[in-house]
Amino acid sequence: MKQFLLTLAGVFAGLVLFFVIIPFMLLGFLVGAASRPTAVPANTVLQLDLRQTLTDQSASSPFAALRNRSLSVLSIEQTLRAAEKDDNIKGLFVRLPEGGIAPAAADELRLAFRHFRAAGKPVFAHSQGLYPSGVVSSTYMLGESADQLWIQPGAPFQVTGLAMEGMFFKRLFDKYGVKPDFQQRYEYKNAVNPYLYSDYTAAHKESELSWMGSIYQTAIHTIAQDRGGDPARLEKTLNAGPYNAEQAAKLGLVDKIGEVEDARQAILTRAGDRAKFMDFDAYASAHRPTSKPGADVIALVGAEGDIMTGTGGRDLFGSDANIYSDDVADALKRAADDKDVKAIVFRVSSPGGGDTASEQILAAVRAAKAKKPVVVSMGTYGASGGYWISSQASAIVAQPTTLTGSIGVYGGKFALGEALSRFGVDVRHLGVGGDFASAYGTDQPFTDAQRAAFSKAIDQVYDGFVRRVSQGRGIPEDRVRQIAKGRVWTGEQAKALGLVDQLGGFYDAVDKAKALAGVQGPIGIRTISAHASSLGAIGRALGVSEDSLKAMGMISAVMSDPRAQSFARAVGEADLRDRGALVLAPTPVH
Repeated sequence: MKQFLLTLAGVFAGLVLFFVIIPFMLLGFLVGAASRPTAVPANTVLQLDLRQTLTDQSASSPFAALRNRSLSVLSIEQTLRAAEKDDNIKGLFVRLPEGGIAPAAADELRLAFRHFRAAGKPVFAHSQGLYPSGVVSSTYMLGESADQLWIQPGAPFQVTGLAMEGMFFKRLFDKYGVKPDFQQRYEYKNAVNPYLYSDYTAAHKESELSWMGSIYQTAIHTIAQDRGGDPARLEKTLNAGPYNAEQAAKLGLVDKIGEVEDARQAILTRAGDRAKFMDFDAYASAHRPTSKPGADVIALVGAEGDIMTGTGGRDLFGSDANIYSDDVADALKRAADDKDVKAIVFRVSSPGGGDTASEQILAAVRAAKAKKPVVVSMGTYGASGGYWISSQASAIVAQPTTLTGSIGVYGGKFALGEALSRFGVDVRHLGVGGDFASAYGTDQPFTDAQRAAFSKAIDQVYDGFVRRVSQGRGIPEDRVRQIAKGRVWTGEQAKALGLVDQLGGFYDAVDKAKALAGVQGPIGIRTISAHASSLGAIGRALGVSEDSLKAMGMISAVMSDPRAQSFARAVGEADLRDRGALVLAPTPVH
């Protein structure tokens, strides 16, 4: 028995070591490394590689980097603002992806590059070729915002327009007896069209070509502006492609031909004597934006992904990229209640989600706006539910190529009874109560009575959406109904329709928030996380409470390893920080 207990104790100790102590030490190492200032030598050039995953906002978990190495548009912007004021930073070297960047992300980064250049610091960009994958014109536009755009010898230059491909399933469903039973409000709410038709409807085609054309023309005019050329001539030249690197250089579409090392050496020479490179992530981790206690601040509350009810933060690695209504509503409330916060910038990048979750967040926006200005800054998307949660802010700022609007709703089900029966599967439904209790059963389509009831519910959601937009934007309901119908607009189109107040990026939204709050002079930006604490995520992953984790973290402070002490400090800081129908747009090609 004694040996058994000793063995059991050893197994338990091993499990504690593996599942608790080692993760603690790893977290302490990460936090400690991030908190230690990184020495920046004189004449440093930052290296930014945009070929990796690019999100709109940063992941909330410190372990996110262990699964996916990714950058966020906002972190790049904020880091470049810090680098502008750093006398040791002399330039920026950018590696471009071979395919497309989300158009609004490219717009945002272009503004960041131009602001960096305006501080007297050069930006060189290098491409190993541009292929017609996604919105490659946006990648080219971003490259053209640099002082010099380099391309590898012999590389393809295939910036010839913007195309997308739709896949329709109606004939397949007809063949196998699958019956899609959906309703849309209205003809432009086309997310379920691939299930209902075998080709684009007239409205579907009109909507897609409209936003695609707007995005492409924005890229053409922006490139022409940055290169000092004529947009019509540029468009004609691009559309006559594809070209290779040498042809593109001869036509004046790029500045230099050279290998990556040639471009790297060129910017080092520009930076000065004994210039060296520094990885952008390393610089960013040591120069995170902070605000001084007691100083006036603008609060940044972020929301990226699909909108749903509840609370997130259950993924230790921060890959649960959704917007949870409880979390965002709580973050907006904390920002509204913070006496140092003079205004709120609500960063939204969402194609939509659930109507009830969207309404909960909108209610929090209204409550916050009653106390201080709330300015929405839209990223890649602010569409459908993403527009719902934005519609009653004090002001809305979007990029010209942000996809927004999509004021509409859809819902329904797939009836699979006939299809399954062909494979020997019989679905039999039982229920008690009213007729609608079985409405969402998959054995058969809606009955006439169920369809009428469901249609009424869809109409109520749509009418509520229209009213909220009308009230928030000050547009008559009849006019909202004319421009709604589920249609997706770009930011540029939306501004002309009154759905957006201003075209611009995150810092334009900050300036708008300052103006509405009557704040003069410099102001700090404080991020108020809409995610559960990192400790909470670790606790859920390990099956222990957050309070227990904090206690163990404090105990670890007595250990001699300075990394453990770093973790204990992080625990205390995290504690202070953390106390404190579908309306979904179709996802277009990137």
